[in-house]
Amino acid sequence: MSVHLPDASWPPVPEPLPHPVVDNHCHLDHRIRGGHRIDVADALDLAASVGVARIVQVGCDLPSSAWAVATAEAHPAVVAAVALHPNETPALSAAGQLDDALAEIDRLAAHPQVRAVGETGLDYFRTGVEGRDAQHRSFREHIAIAKRHDRALVIHDRDAHDDVLAVLDDEGLPERTVLHCFSGDADFARACVERGAYLSFAGTVTFKNAPDLRDALKGTPLDRILVETDAPFLTPMPHRGRPNASYLVPITLRYMAETRSVDLGDLCRAVEENTDRAFGGPWPRHGADAV
Repeated sequence: MSVHLPDASWPPVPEPLPHPVVDNHCHLDHRIRGGHRIDVADALDLAASVGVARIVQVGCDLPSSAWAVATAEAHPAVVAAVALHPNETPALSAAGQLDDALAEIDRLAAHPQVRAVGETGLDYFRTGVEGRDAQHRSFREHIAIAKRHDRALVIHDRDAHDDVLAVLDDEGLPERTVLHCFSGDADFARACVERGAYLSFAGTVTFKNAPDLRDALKGTPLDRILVETDAPFLTPMPHRGRPNASYLVPITLRYMAETRSVDLGDLCRAVEENTDRAFGGPWPRHGADAV
């Protein structure tokens, strides 16, 4: 297995995990500053070398959703999630293109390499009040698509906790629902878990300004915890500000284990089992020498 970093701007490779896990939310297609990104094969090799042996590649619009499906077809350790990000929907709606775009997501969701519909949801940070109707309409339709195809629902929630819960309560959750890059406090975590959702923690849990998020992690049942990168964004400390990739999951997981005062190996095993349940069963790991 070839394992190398493309340039010095990428953080060093951390110590491997004692048990393999899944990065359940990654954007391998996104380019970092300067237009660079890790090649998919290199990203998989690097991740597998530290025990991150599988990846969920997540779409945010029609091109990236189609790219996710094609990448999952080419790499057995990758499965796809397809959706229109909530910040994409107001412009599509204004242009009269939202219905056609949703129909294409519905078509892509039927592909056997697709395990999830997402990331969908609500974002009140980047989209103003004028765009909320389009976000709500799209969110509700994505919920229906996830149910129609028996896919996990992957939710993007930014500054919209109460409305996300209101929509879920109104529509009813799919059998499997993931709060991607969970950003709420312990009370919101409890409300999500009570509805049957999984909570996915990213590098943000390591940030100094995230005590509420760490409280949420401590209070979340072990069988509801997932881990992700949201790469190339949200790089964990001490590398915040540098590009992120799946091979850095061990930094976040070690921090999570310390925060919860649990054995790292036990947490890794729980995270992998939870991910398989959340995304509809296991799929092949990458690399013959993955731990």
